[in-house]
Amino acid sequence: MAKRVFFSFHYRDVIDFRANVVRNHWMTKPDREICGYYDVSIWESAQKQGDVALKRLINSGLEQTSNTCLLIGSETYLRPWVRYELLKSFKRGNHIFGVHINSIKSKEGTTKTKGQNPLEYVGVTFSESGLTATIWEHKNDKWVAYDKIDGSASYRTEVAVPQPYRGQGFKLDRFCKIYDWVSDNGFDNFTKWVG
Repeated sequence: MAKRVFFSFHYRDVIDFRANVVRNHWMTKPDREICGYYDVSIWESAQKQGDVALKRLINSGLEQTSNTCLLIGSETYLRPWVRYELLKSFKRGNHIFGVHINSIKSKEGTTKTKGQNPLEYVGVTFSESGLTATIWEHKNDKWVAYDKIDGSASYRTEVAVPQPYRGQGFKLDRFCKIYDWVSDNGFDNFTKWVG
């Protein structure tokens, strides 16, 4: 059965066409079951509605998803709404994975060097008991608590985290695999990357 995937990306990569290649590659396959996913992402242009409306839109887009696919372009790591989507996805327990897309040719036929991994700019710390977590973002050369989700950076975990993670902090890249669309043959392997 196809899984529901939320795509997180920088709108610039839609304009350059790279994000579209990944999000729409299912169209060249016989059906969505073969492709293995349904795209439920939203467009950043919805930002014109204001922060509260955009949060509602993102939260609604994440409902009933089990996967969040981060499309990594040149400036994705700087986008505040990408950080919100990643931390909200982590908090809700989605399987998160990243796909470098700068190796995909743009409309003009050019590629770019790999962008920085946004998952290195968001993180989590776990309490000694493993029953609470606090989410963070790296901003202005320091780690700050991220309270933009439900008004608090800390939350109660559904189950206690395993002992090795208790009392420690991690960047989210610790928990997520990263692929490259071209060199890792995303067209054929995307279904395997979906958790």
